[in-house]
Amino acid sequence: MSQTSAATATGSATPAAALLQSFAQAGYAHARPPILQPAEPFLDLSGEDIRKSLYLTTDLGGDELCLRPDLTIPVARDYLASPRAGQPAGFCYLGPVFRYRGGKPAEFNQAGVESFGRADRAAADAEMLALAIEAARAFGRTDIDIRTGDVALFAALIEALDLSPVWKRRLVKDFNRKVSLAQDLRQLTLDTGATGNEYEGVLAALAGSDRKAALALVSDLMSIAGTSNVGGRTVAEIADRFLEQSTLKGGALPREALHLIERFLGIAGEPDDAAAQLRALAADAGLDLNAVLDDFETRTGFMAARGIATRAIRFSTAFGRGLDYYTGFEFELHARGNGAEPLAGGGRYDGLLTRLGAPTPIPAVGFSIWIEALAQGSTP
Repeated sequence: MSQTSAATATGSATPAAALLQSFAQAGYAHARPPILQPAEPFLDLSGEDIRKSLYLTTDLGGDELCLRPDLTIPVARDYLASPRAGQPAGFCYLGPVFRYRGGKPAEFNQAGVESFGRADRAAADAEMLALAIEAARAFGRTDIDIRTGDVALFAALIEALDLSPVWKRRLVKDFNRKVSLAQDLRQLTLDTGATGNEYEGVLAALAGSDRKAALALVSDLMSIAGTSNVGGRTVAEIADRFLEQSTLKGGALPREALHLIERFLGIAGEPDDAAAQLRALAADAGLDLNAVLDDFETRTGFMAARGIATRAIRFSTAFGRGLDYYTGFEFELHARGNGAEPLAGGGRYDGLLTRLGAPTPIPAVGFSIWIEALAQGSTP
């Protein structure tokens, strides 16, 4: 189905066309990435759990392909393959994406904006939120809740704490995976040494080790066993998993750090009030979070300058969109009173382009909107 016919089928041709035009007027070039994409980037960046939602095929060379499940990664890949890679560039898009969603249609339309290479991160973040709000208004949707968070705040808190590198990696990795983070924190209140494990010997050998030592031990064990991977996982991935388990088993996260993390995750409200609470937490704990909090407050100022009513924003330190590649500001727009699923969502993902092959980090931020959800007043 073409982009034009898809929009017409949903009765949203005029708003959708106007949407692309407004993005173009804001300086974003129209991107048209292929529908058929290599599956590896989606599996690598979103985890194997996404496999059950993808529509997969294999070409004659054995390479695994998929119908694009979203447009952020395809647009980023095309940007990296272009002469403008590494330079500031912005793109907009509108087209079908394909994802298994239970009883809902597997093909649906996604529009959005991606901005690469801008050094003025706070201003770029505010622009993305402003454009998303304008897109919702173009469909007559003013009844929205704005929900925001910032994974950079959590990462800065964890970095400032006196924790082992294993705990730092584990907690930051699990931040966007709410169930995993909640399970980790809850597990620390239990007697972690009460239950047995078939890998007790390996875990005991790894207790207190650093990553290099863990990798060497697991490499030796797998070499003796005559294998280089288990279930598709590399030696490094298996070593990291064992190291995490040995740390968890020892209950190595100090209780005062646990309480501080829980206090942090309980902070919510409008951005200015949240910033004040975060500065109070940092002062009480003797932590230097000034740089990341300065960025947070600067972004709030840029939002206000764009006419966004910041006191109506629902900020939460625990908010995350469930994707590993986000590195900072995150947001979603929800239908007020009927918002289990977002109408639009996005954020900053400065680490994505290096994971897609960029030789040096490239700042990136963007958002996606779901055309049928906006046009029909229901969420995808």
